[in-house]
Amino acid sequence: MLALEFVNTLTSEEDHLDEWLSSRDLPCSEALRELRGHVEAAVLAAREGLEPDLAPLNAALRGAPAYDVLSWSGVVEVARERDGDEVARALALLAGAAGELLASPAVRKVKTCEGPGCRLLFVPAHPRRRWCDPATCGNRVRVARYYQRHKD
Repeated sequence: MLALEFVNTLTSEEDHLDEWLSSRDLPCSEALRELRGHVEAAVLAAREGLEPDLAPLNAALRGAPAYDVLSWSGVVEVARERDGDEVARALALLAGAAGELLASPAVRKVKTCEGPGCRLLFVPAHPRRRWCDPATCGNRVRVARYYQRHKD
């Protein structure tokens, strides 16, 4: 989910937003960093059934209004485009992705990884899943438990 990928660019150790934006051909901007915080807060509120602050997301969407464009290539095709500069379009894209998650029943399933020092959000494929990635965070927990059992 694009919205969770966006939020998860901030780990407990590093901020990977600029790299992530570049990998998606999106501009780097402080406004996107601020939006990330608003998206995270909205997701955390909505998963608890609380009213999220949607004003920053709505402002981002208004900054680059979307419209349909028709074209012909043997058949009529419809494409969605946005007005606004590059940053405004990126803000609207990510706010829209957040809106899709917030409006989805999946938002109530969003979990925070239980791995030590991990803060990543994920939607578990299995209801008992506790870690963002069983191969990394899950393995660290299992190794630590094994160590505690066998250290003496």
